[in-house]
Amino acid sequence: MTPSLSALTLALGLAGCATQTMSPITQVPYGQLPDGQKVDLFILRNANGAQVSIINYGGIVTSLLVPDRAGQFVDVVLGYDKLEDYLKDSPYFGCLVGRYGNRICKGKFTLNGTEYTLATNNYPNALHGGLKGFDKRLWTARSFVSKEGPALKLTYHSADGEEGYPGNLDVTAIYTLTADNALRLDYTAKTDQDTVINLTQHSYFNLAGGGDILGHVVMIDADKFTPVDSTLIPTGVLKPVAGTPLDFRKPTAIGARIGQDDEQLKFGGGYDHNWVINRLSTLPKSKPALQACVVAPKTGIELEVLSTEPGLQFYSGNFLNGSNVGKSGVVYNFRNGFCMEPQHYPDSPNQPNFPSVVLKPGETYNNTIIYRFSVAK
Repeated sequence: MTPSLSALTLALGLAGCATQTMSPITQVPYGQLPDGQKVDLFILRNANGAQVSIINYGGIVTSLLVPDRAGQFVDVVLGYDKLEDYLKDSPYFGCLVGRYGNRICKGKFTLNGTEYTLATNNYPNALHGGLKGFDKRLWTARSFVSKEGPALKLTYHSADGEEGYPGNLDVTAIYTLTADNALRLDYTAKTDQDTVINLTQHSYFNLAGGGDILGHVVMIDADKFTPVDSTLIPTGVLKPVAGTPLDFRKPTAIGARIGQDDEQLKFGGGYDHNWVINRLSTLPKSKPALQACVVAPKTGIELEVLSTEPGLQFYSGNFLNGSNVGKSGVVYNFRNGFCMEPQHYPDSPNQPNFPSVVLKPGETYNNTIIYRFSVAK
């Protein structure tokens, strides 16, 4: 039987001053998969008392504790207590998404003259890597302490043809909890033949610790977004955000315009769109740039999202409907969490005007995502 994450948290004393004297890394059993493979939970802590819990099934972030303005630690991500719940039904809570995050139109793309067919698991499109994407795979794990903080290295070999994608792909994901209360993710990958890749992270955040996220205040550094059709596939144009409900260039509450009579909001059921991130021309592509800031007035917790990726998918939890009973029995209702997913644009393999997602032999895919937490001034 899988141990309860809440019970583990209590037993291990994972809050307050107790964390100061504990090891920066704890590894405990988290259950096993139907085929008998064992899953482990890794808890990373820094000297401030912040901590992140990650399982090597799907690279899932199950818990992330950061201090609020009163110095109390708040779990700012949605998720489950037990492995069985992730296996049974999860709307991608906290997972590592791949081989291709977001949607591919009608589950088809052509590369070097060959058409590839994927599972249409979000009919009529392919979504988040398929029926058994990287979020549903067991990764090889190794924990270590880096110069930036406690870290977890996950590796996975995705075989040629897995979920319809070409090429043997070797992927590494390193999660690091830094001294400045940031969760840093460094993704790398190599292939033996041309393929497409778009990795991201799919944590659902709630910086207030619970309830709806409509009062959270968001800033997104983007002058344009990629409008979508009714199936959430980009039309191929880059549209200015000015004059639309998708303009977050100035800090705006999520709920301020989410109910407006707007075609794009109707297609997404709210926000579920890709923003085209502004990058200074002098900023190297390998240096993470600030993409977004989110603040919860209730707790004062601020999240900064930085990445090397050209796009940011902001999703306002429109499909949460009360059917998911999460940690400590909390029911996740409509818009009780939001996602900030740095990535390449949706359907890029079919959109020649979008930045390329093709990875070739001899090249290394690199993607850095940083979720940095502080208390808003």
